[in-house]
Amino acid sequence: MSKKKTKEEDRTARFKRIAENRTNQLIKMIRLLGNCSNKSSYSYTESEVKKIFSAIENELRESKARFTFARGRKEFKL
Repeated sequence: MSKKKTKEEDRTARFKRIAENRTNQLIKMIRLLGNCSNKSSYSYTESEVKKIFSAIENELRESKARFTFARGRKEFKL
């Protein structure tokens, strides 16, 4: 194997390892957040819930955009 191919495979393996770990951590935290929906243990308003999920959705959109649009940026020209 050439050095370049090995380096690329290392980067791919590193991405998979880190992305899987972070995704699993995120899923676990979302499930834990869902535990806060228990009305017998917590008191909250619909407005508070909307703020929570709005913040999560905004961050998710921004993160997704970094993967989607980062490669497709075009230089501005008049």
